[in-house]
Amino acid sequence: MRILVVGQGGREHALCYALAKSKKVKEIYAAPGNPGMDEIAGRVDINAENIEGLADFALNKNIDITVVGPETPLALGISDEFNKRGLNIIGPVKEGALLESSKVYAKNFMRTYSIPTAFYEVFDDYRKAMEFIDGQKFPVVIKAEGLAQGKGVIIARDKREAQEALEDLMVKKVFGSSGERVVIEEFLEGREVTVLAFCDGNTIIPMLPSRDHKRLFDNNEGPNTGGMGAICPCPDVDGNLMEDIYKKILIRTLEGLKKEGIIYKGILYAGLMLTKEGPKVLEFNCRFGDPEAQAVLPLLKSDVVEIFESIINGNLDKQTIEWEGLFAVNVVAASGGYPGKYEKGKKIIGLEKAKQKGALVFHSGTLKSGNEYYTSGGRVLSVTAMGAKLNEAREKAYDALKEIYFEGMHFRKDIGLY
Repeated sequence: MRILVVGQGGREHALCYALAKSKKVKEIYAAPGNPGMDEIAGRVDINAENIEGLADFALNKNIDITVVGPETPLALGISDEFNKRGLNIIGPVKEGALLESSKVYAKNFMRTYSIPTAFYEVFDDYRKAMEFIDGQKFPVVIKAEGLAQGKGVIIARDKREAQEALEDLMVKKVFGSSGERVVIEEFLEGREVTVLAFCDGNTIIPMLPSRDHKRLFDNNEGPNTGGMGAICPCPDVDGNLMEDIYKKILIRTLEGLKKEGIIYKGILYAGLMLTKEGPKVLEFNCRFGDPEAQAVLPLLKSDVVEIFESIINGNLDKQTIEWEGLFAVNVVAASGGYPGKYEKGKKIIGLEKAKQKGALVFHSGTLKSGNEYYTSGGRVLSVTAMGAKLNEAREKAYDALKEIYFEGMHFRKDIGLY
């Protein structure tokens, strides 16, 4: 089979890694991909948002399955275009992707279908939003309605921070049109968990629960990022809790989508808070998380291509999905200054030594010149290691990361301790 992976980050590198393990796969292409994938995938110079170009390529190359990594192509309707042309694709249609591309749609959807989430109000008027926060208990959570590369969520600890957030989103438009409408919601306390699930429109099967570490600094301090590391599975999520999540969140979401007339085929991402009242949804995404994918996919024992085929064919209920009985820890190495301004072009050393220690190295923002790798993004790469116990996986990941260096390199030292 020929597989096309859309995207260029660490998540897409992890997808290529999982696909390359399948005996069914003959060729893997990544559009646009990154140089870290070169050993397992052919890079194609087509931007992830060039939907017609990707569909043309898939037709011309007789691609059997296309897997979409990032959210923007899904929000733009890549699956609708591929379906129209009779091409197999893993990812929901544009209407299904609204669960991620519109925070307002997602919150209203949850209210309609009794899916537990935080209390909220929606505003498109800056003055009314400012008036609303006058009467609120703090902290509150303020979200840009649209896509903002995982950075459009602000936890305002007091009234001043809330006012600054509203001004940034609605007046200064730091995230463009994404902040024209905002959701202001109650702050939920507890521990965060991500539950990814495979879905074929009629059946939904959860993957192992994972935990992303979004804050830039240790002890969950500093600004939000796209993610500084992940663990899988979460040791504090037992079978009873997973059953609760399955029944109250995943099944209700699937049933709601069906009632809306949406055949959701692809990956559903439920970002959850484990509160005293039970699990509540913080956000839905319509694809694999990054960096959650880099911790979850290496633990998948079953053939991922067979799972994707069952999603396409609508017989996921016949599929048995097996996992390695191990823990995985993923640690992201970022450029100095990320998530703000950062310099590019810093030489990366030690990648092979890290691999020799038994770790997987997934590239996110790298360039290659000759035989040398250089930084080209905020999140540059990440290291995943596995072990029989969480602490063992954690020690192996950090031991491998010690071998890697580039000027300004920053990483959290406490991934797996929370």
